[in-house]
Amino acid sequence: MTSPEVAPEIVRFYTETIDEADRLATTADGRLEMVRTQELLRRHLPAPPARVIDVGGGPGAHARWLVEDGYSVHLVDPIPRHIDQAKAAGATVELGEARKLTAADASFDVVLLLGPLYHLPERADRGQALAEAYRVLRPGGLLAAAGINRYSSLFEHAAFAHLYKAPMQKSIGGILASQIHDGKKAFTVAYFHSGEQLRDEVAAAGFDDAEVYGVEGPAWSMLAATERNTGGDFRDTPLFESALTAARMAEPYPELLAASSHLLAVGRRPA
Repeated sequence: MTSPEVAPEIVRFYTETIDEADRLATTADGRLEMVRTQELLRRHLPAPPARVIDVGGGPGAHARWLVEDGYSVHLVDPIPRHIDQAKAAGATVELGEARKLTAADASFDVVLLLGPLYHLPERADRGQALAEAYRVLRPGGLLAAAGINRYSSLFEHAAFAHLYKAPMQKSIGGILASQIHDGKKAFTVAYFHSGEQLRDEVAAAGFDDAEVYGVEGPAWSMLAATERNTGGDFRDTPLFESALTAARMAEPYPELLAASSHLLAVGRRPA
């Protein structure tokens, strides 16, 4: 298979720095992201056995539960390590990337873009990924696309007790101003959306009824701070349940979108 055209720092990050297979399972805020993503998707998904293409699906964390729910899932990812890991999820897998899908026109009932948009800092590239999602989606089909919230890094590094350091203040200040992380330290190349921007990009790609949800809600950084600074495991605690409840209760209030770590946009290809 031909290697997809992906920034080398992204490939290195997911190959050498982080095991994406563990991210949504080993911490309380990771579990919060998983639980909320599941419940938001299940709210909008058509009934199984609809066909789902999980673009940028990583090692198959979401493909696995979708297959268990009865969906037919095809996973596409640009990282060879992820493709090897995703085979165990029960989906078909393909090395590829969001801007150039091999799938036929109108061949899927659902397109998931739960990672690609925030690794494409250029607006034109995100537009191309959304255009490809539109192309392979059947009329009336569902798009679900994730973004990292513009203020996520501020909340995260405050929670991890990093912000008192001047170099970290400079780094996070740069992300807040530019909405881009250059990938030179820690996290890889990334773009940070506001809720309005993510909704507008989805709508501009031709999807109807675009709306955006805050995934983790306004209490995720408190949960992360408690876990990281005490060394405890808070995945099955009243504090976790409170943070999850806060995320659900925040949904009707768009001003609270800015407090989530991740955003989830949904829309439909016109019938």
